[in-house]
Amino acid sequence: MTATADFWFDPACPWAWMTSRWMLEVEQVRDVKTTWHVMSLSVLNEDRQEHDAGWHRRLGIVRVLIAAEQAHGNEVLLPLYTALGERIHVQGRGTSGTDGDILAEALEEAGLPATLLEAADSDQYDDALRKSHNAGMELVGMEVGTPVIAVEGVAFFGPVVTPAPKGEAAGKLWDGVRLVAGTEGFFELKRTRDRGPAFD
Repeated sequence: MTATADFWFDPACPWAWMTSRWMLEVEQVRDVKTTWHVMSLSVLNEDRQEHDAGWHRRLGIVRVLIAAEQAHGNEVLLPLYTALGERIHVQGRGTSGTDGDILAEALEEAGLPATLLEAADSDQYDDALRKSHNAGMELVGMEVGTPVIAVEGVAFFGPVVTPAPKGEAAGKLWDGVRLVAGTEGFFELKRTRDRGPAFD
């Protein structure tokens, strides 16, 4: 029976991007289907940092994702996330919008209307955004960021890995992550990162 993995992401996070590409590999070698959900590092850190222009840009991006999901269904999240992630991380354009309008380009690539851009500067979808965000955080706790994955009653942060494993290596990591995360009383396994994300 196919397992369902729920995956919460903020497109601004390079590590969530790496994990999402790994998850797509996992789907090819394990009997699992991923359902994608939006979370927000801006919401998570709203009481911990200044609300500068960068904070508002990142909030605007997740608002557009939620608006797209509300108007066109959950299935649009992955292609829109992929279009955004390619621009933000792979092309190195970040979330600043200084190198063209990544949101407009991503919407066009995903076949979504440009009118969704209006959501970036509106609080109309903030309740839905917080609901989506909190659904993931309540499963794993507020001391983590993105990504959050939940599968068969077990939720965890990560894995944080680079480069994203491919093929059977992706499947083996999935097996191991599920094993440790599903162990009663298991909370954390971590070491210092000695390299940045490799997007190739």
